[in-house]
Amino acid sequence: MNDYPSEVRYVNLKYPRLLMKLENAIRALAGTMILVSLALSHYVHPNWLWLTAFVGANLLQSAFTGFCPAETILKKLGVGASCCGTCGRHEAPPPATTSLPSVAVKVQVAKLQPHVASEEVVGTVRSKLRAQVEAKISGRVLEYTATPGAAVKAGDMLARLENQEIQAKVDQAKALLDQAQRDFARQKELVASNATTRQDFDAADARVKVATAGVNEAETMMSYARVTAPFDGVVTRKLADVGDLAMPGRHLLEMEAPTTLRFEADLPEAILDRITMGAKMQVKIASVAKPLDATVSEIAPVADPVSRTFQVKLDLPAAEGLRTGQFGRVAVPMAEMQLLMVPRASVIKRGQMELIFVVKEGHANLRLVKTGKAINGSIEVLSGLEEGEQVLISDVNKLADGQPVTIQP
Repeated sequence: MNDYPSEVRYVNLKYPRLLMKLENAIRALAGTMILVSLALSHYVHPNWLWLTAFVGANLLQSAFTGFCPAETILKKLGVGASCCGTCGRHEAPPPATTSLPSVAVKVQVAKLQPHVASEEVVGTVRSKLRAQVEAKISGRVLEYTATPGAAVKAGDMLARLENQEIQAKVDQAKALLDQAQRDFARQKELVASNATTRQDFDAADARVKVATAGVNEAETMMSYARVTAPFDGVVTRKLADVGDLAMPGRHLLEMEAPTTLRFEADLPEAILDRITMGAKMQVKIASVAKPLDATVSEIAPVADPVSRTFQVKLDLPAAEGLRTGQFGRVAVPMAEMQLLMVPRASVIKRGQMELIFVVKEGHANLRLVKTGKAINGSIEVLSGLEEGEQVLISDVNKLADGQPVTIQP
């Protein structure tokens, strides 16, 4: 029988995986040494074979039992050596118990709060008053005064076209008017002396009126050579330049009024019945800190045959940082529900885990939770927390799990 020491040996459970790996390595080493001794049995001295077999068996036994026969033999021989590092023996002092100090904290009871569930639909901020400016006559662009971003007033010249042909028509109309006026003056003198008929006098008067209208028409066409701004606004796009041929139907520039903006979104037909004319809805724009209260002003009566959506337009209030072309989301209310909400500051994020301290029996217990949407400084808790539990809202990053706490009023 082997003489094993009588003391009880134990394994420190604090590092179970590390000990398991060490024990497996020792077992593999012991088996290797035995196999090597068998393979070299015909080439080495028998005393070395016995020593190799003894060490291998000692390692194998210590890996399974934690006892080291070699250490026992050495102690009996009076040698104060230990082979614990070789045979896999793991001893650890009993863990020291330290008491954590009590911390004064503030708590908040987790409560269910009413919330209107909504579906967000993306859209774009656009101006209510925008126009694509084009020429009413054909002609080369001689001067282009509009630049993108320039603010213009109604009637300001944006571009000037060549007008030689129109100027010739104006001169022709004026010449006809001058001749008609001289004929009318002569007919007027002849009528006074009864030397002509009333019919010739009326014809001369009609020719004067026709010539006058021709001059007005030619001068109006002449004014079309100056392309002017239709309203007060800002030039947003320049679509032509000096030397280009302008003609009716070809846009020269785009402009809009930045003072009156609205939000345009395409709503699916499934949620179209959730909105009505004049309804107030919240629109979120990235550059604006708070959601904007928009008013539904237009709802398309027919759907887009391709996307099956209805275009909805909402008037936006004036806000700093709001510009046309910005991306936004409008919240369409769907139903009212109850959500378990806690302050956002009470949630601790460690990696991809979300934790909350819950006060129970005077101690701060760390709880793993899953959160949902964030609303106005609070965050929804989907799992891991029950209604009525006390959640820590102060000094959450300085506490330890199980630490005593004192609740402040």
